[in-house]
Amino acid sequence: MNVTQRRESIASQVVAYGEVDFQSLAAQFGVSEMTIRRDVEALEGEGLVRRIVGGAISVRSTSAEPPFESRASASAQAKERIAQAVVELLIPGETVLLDSGSTVLSVARAIKRKSLKLTIVTPSTLAGLELADAPDTTVYLTGGQLRPGELSLIGPEAINSVRRFNCDTFVMGVAGVDLRGGISDYHYDEAHVKQAGMASSRRTIIAADHTKLGRMALVKIADMSDIATLVTDAREDHPSVKEAQSQGMQVVTVTMQPAVAR
Repeated sequence: MNVTQRRESIASQVVAYGEVDFQSLAAQFGVSEMTIRRDVEALEGEGLVRRIVGGAISVRSTSAEPPFESRASASAQAKERIAQAVVELLIPGETVLLDSGSTVLSVARAIKRKSLKLTIVTPSTLAGLELADAPDTTVYLTGGQLRPGELSLIGPEAINSVRRFNCDTFVMGVAGVDLRGGISDYHYDEAHVKQAGMASSRRTIIAADHTKLGRMALVKIADMSDIATLVTDAREDHPSVKEAQSQGMQVVTVTMQPAVAR
C-alpha cells in the first residue's frame, strides 16, 4: 500500500468510526506512529480530519446523526465486547431500562444469551423484539411516537411512560462523552427520553465505544459526574477515560480479542 492509498484508508476509517488513534493505525499499516502523524497532518491540511491528542476525529458536524445501519456496523466487535461487560454489571432479578441505539441493542442481545430473570423497560422496539422470547424475561415497551430509522419511541408519551417505572439500572447509549460538553446526543427528543430514564433509575451505565469519547453532540443530557459507570473499549490512558474517573465515574475498559493466526 502506497502513501496515497494509506491516507485514503485513514480518511475512510475516520468517516466510518468518527475517531481513530495513532497506535492502532500504526499497527494496522505496519508503519511507525510518526508516519501516521504525518499522514494525519496531511489529511488535516486538506480539511478531511481534525487532530486530537493521540489520534484524529471526523470534521463532520456534531448535529448530524449517522444512519442507524452505519452505526450498527461500525465497531461491531467492540460493541459486542462492551455489551458483554455491561451484562456482567447487571444483577439478576433487577429492573433494567434499556435505551435505544446500536450499542444498547448489542446489550439486549447479550442479555438474551444469559438467564438473569430481568424485567426490561425500553423505548427501543428493536431491543423489545430481541428480548420478546428471552426465557425468564419480562419486557415492557414504552409508549410514544415511533421514530423512523431508529425505530425508537420518543415524545411526551415516551417520557411520561418512562417516568412511571422505578428502575434499578439504566443502560444508556450516547453520541458524546466529554468533560466540557458532558454526556450528549444528536437528537433533541431522544435526549429528553434519556434524561427521563436517568431520573427513573437508581444508577446509569453508559455503553459507549471509543469513537464517542472526547466528542460533543448537539444536546447535552447530563454532566459526567451524574453517571455511575462508563463501559468502553477505549484505552485506559484515553483523556476522556481519565476525565470520567476524575468526576467520580467508575470506568470499565474492555480489550479486544487478538486475531487468531491462520
